[in-house]
Amino acid sequence: MTSPCSSLPPLLASIQSPQDVKNLPADALPQLAEEIRATLIETLSHTGGHLAPNLGVVELSIALHRVFSTPRDKILYDVSHQSYVHKLLTGRAGEFHTIRQFGGLCGFMKRSESEHDAYGAGHAGTALSAGLGMAAARDLAGEDYHVVSVVGDGSFGCGTTLEGLNNISTTTRRFILILNDNDWSIDRNVGALSQYFSNLQQTDTYEWLRSRAKTIIERLAGSDTQKQVARLVHAAHGFITPLSFFQELGLTYYGPIDGHDVRKLEKILRIIARQDTPVILHVITEKGRGYAPATTNPCKFHGVGKYNVEDGSTGKAAAATYSEVFGRTLTRLAEGDPAITAITAAMPSGTRLDIFRERFPKRFFDTGIAEEHAALFACGQASQGLKPYLAVYSTFMQRCVDMIMHDAALQKLPVRFCMDRAGLSPDDGPTHHGLFDIAMLRCIPDLVFMQPADEAELAQMLATMNGIIDRPSAIRYPRGCGEGVEVPADPQPLPIGKARVLEEGADICLLALGNMNRLAAETAEILKGSGISCTRVNARFICPLDEECILQMAERHRLVVTLEDHVVTGGFGSAVLELLNSRRTSTPVLCIGWPHAFVEHGSQQLLREKYELTPHAVAAKILNHPR
Repeated sequence: MTSPCSSLPPLLASIQSPQDVKNLPADALPQLAEEIRATLIETLSHTGGHLAPNLGVVELSIALHRVFSTPRDKILYDVSHQSYVHKLLTGRAGEFHTIRQFGGLCGFMKRSESEHDAYGAGHAGTALSAGLGMAAARDLAGEDYHVVSVVGDGSFGCGTTLEGLNNISTTTRRFILILNDNDWSIDRNVGALSQYFSNLQQTDTYEWLRSRAKTIIERLAGSDTQKQVARLVHAAHGFITPLSFFQELGLTYYGPIDGHDVRKLEKILRIIARQDTPVILHVITEKGRGYAPATTNPCKFHGVGKYNVEDGSTGKAAAATYSEVFGRTLTRLAEGDPAITAITAAMPSGTRLDIFRERFPKRFFDTGIAEEHAALFACGQASQGLKPYLAVYSTFMQRCVDMIMHDAALQKLPVRFCMDRAGLSPDDGPTHHGLFDIAMLRCIPDLVFMQPADEAELAQMLATMNGIIDRPSAIRYPRGCGEGVEVPADPQPLPIGKARVLEEGADICLLALGNMNRLAAETAEILKGSGISCTRVNARFICPLDEECILQMAERHRLVVTLEDHVVTGGFGSAVLELLNSRRTSTPVLCIGWPHAFVEHGSQQLLREKYELTPHAVAAKILNHPR
């Protein structure tokens, strides 16, 4: 695989392993950081990826590999979308031009990719608890390697992170937690902890203490009294600032320090590495550092597609995205219904609820990276007569399944669960594909579950949620642009549980869900060339199924083919099979969807070709199906 950005600058090209990072003279480190930033900016302009987070951790990542020795020592990055620098420093620089490309490097840490990737992740709130588990395993084995968990301040509001914090001091005596404080996760962070860190940075005490702490550490680094000095610095922090919070949890606190001063970072990490107590190091970094478009708009460059290096501009989408249609439609519905509220978990721009927030700031709620809390919060609102719409990516809504079942469905609370990025999420890979939500949710009693075929139908389904559903409901819609159809200004509700026949035929019924209706139409055209006449049905509803329509289709056709942007196991096709089996219908069913597996990263087209989800591949399966 070749690329115009596959050549590397000289110093970075010399890094074949972390040992090479250790062997560099200290005065070469600023040049290495500069070369890494240039490589990130140039490469990701061709591949897309998480630019701003990685630009912010360049010096921190260099310092970590100067002090610690992977793979023996374990370095974990929370979410791990900021592990690109780590990959560059651990023998993968020559492959970096393949990042997020089919068959290339993953955009997240991946255990099977490198022995230096201690723990794979793609969701927030993983690094602290997983790292603590590694430390416990180390202690039981009587070993002495280091475990370092790098966690962004946005993830400090995540439930698993807070639960892990509570257990550090009772689990191990040696654990290093690094708080990467940049005031951003994807959007600007919210909540009391984020405000706390932000307020701390703006005080005169903070500036004075940071300066004094740096001076003391610099003077005494390597001396026999460094532990006593470190304790004094920590005690001063606990006395002067509210950071006794960490002391009460049993952690020795260091910082805040400049996360872009690689020499200072290395010095303090060497001190910390010799401590026999759980430690938290608080570093201040700038998301997008070194690239003006990314520092100006860190939200856009958190995860960005291809862009122009000169000014950071990106191409304009051919049509409105499903997310945009969702945000605009919900805002219009809220104009006429003051009971509507909008909730998200740290994703206002990704879900386009920023459109709603601008118009109705008091009716918009961002819970931070706390999906479970967001779902329960929505249930509380619904119990008091509000109409909450919770918008979260499908892959993150997985964390809410208990709340959807136990709190919303059991009590029949009409919370509206809106799952963005449902189906394949190309390039991001298995941690971000939304391929499992149907299987997880369709077993929940009384849930109304829908998927639109286009953006106009999305608007209608949102109106259906608002107007005629008095119990929990869910809607799934894909990433990216819609079909380019006009969205009604005043969308009308759909009849619940009713499919729509799009085309009548005599031989085979193509029963498609959501964005797979386009695949069904293209497949039907191919089959016409073989003399096969197809009926096309837009299923629209997963729960409840349009049983009457499906049974009629099974009676009239020799084969029913279901198509879904979801794994075939437990999905929409499985629901159709269950229905026909319960009615003792003998018509065969061919289920088309993604395999019962974790699908790798790659472009939409390449993955559809590999897994035979193209029109020609589907037509071939139908033609080869036994009569």
